[in-house]
Amino acid sequence: MERKVKKQVQGFSTKDGAGVSLVRVLGTETMEEYDPILMLDSFDSVNPQEYIAGFPLHPHRGIETISYVYKGKMVHKDSLGNEDAIADGEVQWMTAGSGILHEEQLPAAERMLGVQLWLNLPAKNKMTAPAYQGIRKHEIEEIEIENGKLRLLAGEYKGKKGFASKYLPLDYYDIHLSAHGSLTIETQSHRSVMLFTLLGEAFVGGELIREKTAAKLTPGEFVEIKTTDKNAQVLFISSEPLEEPIAWGGPIVMNTRAELQQAFTDLEQGDFLKKAMSYDSK
Repeated sequence: MERKVKKQVQGFSTKDGAGVSLVRVLGTETMEEYDPILMLDSFDSVNPQEYIAGFPLHPHRGIETISYVYKGKMVHKDSLGNEDAIADGEVQWMTAGSGILHEEQLPAAERMLGVQLWLNLPAKNKMTAPAYQGIRKHEIEEIEIENGKLRLLAGEYKGKKGFASKYLPLDYYDIHLSAHGSLTIETQSHRSVMLFTLLGEAFVGGELIREKTAAKLTPGEFVEIKTTDKNAQVLFISSEPLEEPIAWGGPIVMNTRAELQQAFTDLEQGDFLKKAMSYDSK
């Protein structure tokens, strides 16, 4: 069965951090439909004044943040002592787990283009040990396809393997298609699959997805992506739906209101940064 478009969400312009202009696509209103992807922010600017203020030190718990910088630079610093910079075509993967403090600096560049995803953590892993991993350009395989290329940011594609997500399986592709091009991707029917049109437009199941739009797909064994008369850059994201309760407050995502309140109490009392521990959300 072919996957079709179930829902489309087009981003809106907003500001976050210390005044970074971005396009917010997914958030609290879409968290159930796009499970396990909680948030998707898109960055696309040729004006450094719109983003160089960056994101000052802030907390996270219960999620993983995945930042893909296709053009530009990003500098990560965190409470584990990590300091790392990525540039054109690289990825930062941070597991907040039981709690982490981090900041993201966005140095001036010719263009800042990319996305940040928030991937939910299963209840059993919410309080796992925090961690950080930079995924370098040489670790990301570029696979030639008819009418373009596919960058394997994470997961697997036709037997080729990229960075492996530890807690939830995640196939994350950056697909570049030329005008009037097409690509068919086989999928496991139970997987939650979405597309994001980073640049340009594309058709799925005869339905047009405009630029900067997240499209959640129906269940199926394959999806066909077709471009218009212009080139397009489409992100493909596939994972296992969690179907668990979500309690979301700012930078923290837990399963119950009590757990969320405990996280903010920990912050107030200076007990937010913890060692890994077993965790039962019941």
